[in-house]
Amino acid sequence: MLCPCGADREYEVCCGRWHAGAAAPDAMTLMRSRYSAYVLGLPDYLRATWHPSTRPPHLDLDNHDGQRVVWLGLEVKSHRASGDRAEVEFVARYRVGGGSAVRMAERSRFVREGGRWFYVDEA
Repeated sequence: MLCPCGADREYEVCCGRWHAGAAAPDAMTLMRSRYSAYVLGLPDYLRATWHPSTRPPHLDLDNHDGQRVVWLGLEVKSHRASGDRAEVEFVARYRVGGGSAVRMAERSRFVREGGRWFYVDEA
């Protein structure tokens, strides 16, 4: 199976290894693996890679206002890193229920602590 992150690699050698517990080498790789976690419904991974200072107590990935979210694709626009801080700008597309596609553009901030990258928040 091709990885949902769009890197054109098999899941096991792409985001699968990060989902299995290996530390992502940079913020862009972590961002791609987090997108794949949304696609595959892996809330534990999302919470584990979310910085404790901003981590929500619970994630509901199965529905949005009672309707299922279907992720359609990811495009990484830019990745800027300086030491243990980074920003990744991306566009993710999804559909809620049978509705039209939604385009979500975001610039996310990341921090590296203890050798691991964590999503912090939207810049």
